[in-house]
Amino acid sequence: MNNAPNMHVGTVKRNHSGHEMFDIHEVLSVTVSTLDQYTMSRQYVKCSELLTILDRQYQFLTDEYNMLVQAFSTGEDPAHGTLRYQMTEHNDTIVYGMKPSQPKKPIHSMLEVKDEGISGHMLIMLKTLAGIRTVAATEATNPVVRRVLADSIPNCIEMAYEIFLYQNKNNFYQVPQLAEQDMVMMQNSFGLATNQPQVPRQPQDSPQTSKVIPMNPSSPSNPMIHRSH
Repeated sequence: MNNAPNMHVGTVKRNHSGHEMFDIHEVLSVTVSTLDQYTMSRQYVKCSELLTILDRQYQFLTDEYNMLVQAFSTGEDPAHGTLRYQMTEHNDTIVYGMKPSQPKKPIHSMLEVKDEGISGHMLIMLKTLAGIRTVAATEATNPVVRRVLADSIPNCIEMAYEIFLYQNKNNFYQVPQLAEQDMVMMQNSFGLATNQPQVPRQPQDSPQTSKVIPMNPSSPSNPMIHRSH
């Protein structure tokens, strides 16, 4: 085993830590699984709106995948900078509350595949991808790879939110709420922090001095006093 340190300065093709290598492999593997899931699900989509979302996200995720592969394999900037995902759903129409619905259970045939399940799988994959991208970005030592990962996280969150909005308006994703008094209590359970923390000053150490206690001349312990019997 070679214990000599590898001193890499500047742009180096293999300027990656061991931990980063494993994390990036996981990110790329999950991205491939996500794209495969989109491809396998596409033929079963019945809603035209969901199909449009699926195709748009697939193209965007493919581009992000290629960017990360380029940055990871070369250590240099990819062909272009990170783009920003633009969803078409409006976030001002969220429906809160619960309505009675049929219990969910596993399907036993591809004939049972519905838009609710497909969009649910898409949401799960995007949430997973957002999480592992965040972890990998905090572990990356290569500056280019770190930036590509960090810039892609908001896009993953945006795509997941787009799926949530689609599911919510179609009653696939219901959003329960707390009672108003409980909500207000929790909202007000934290206060603002002060700008300057009041840090107590450490007392200065003073040199220890021996305190001389004068001896009482009449004290019996005074050796200079002669006791007469």
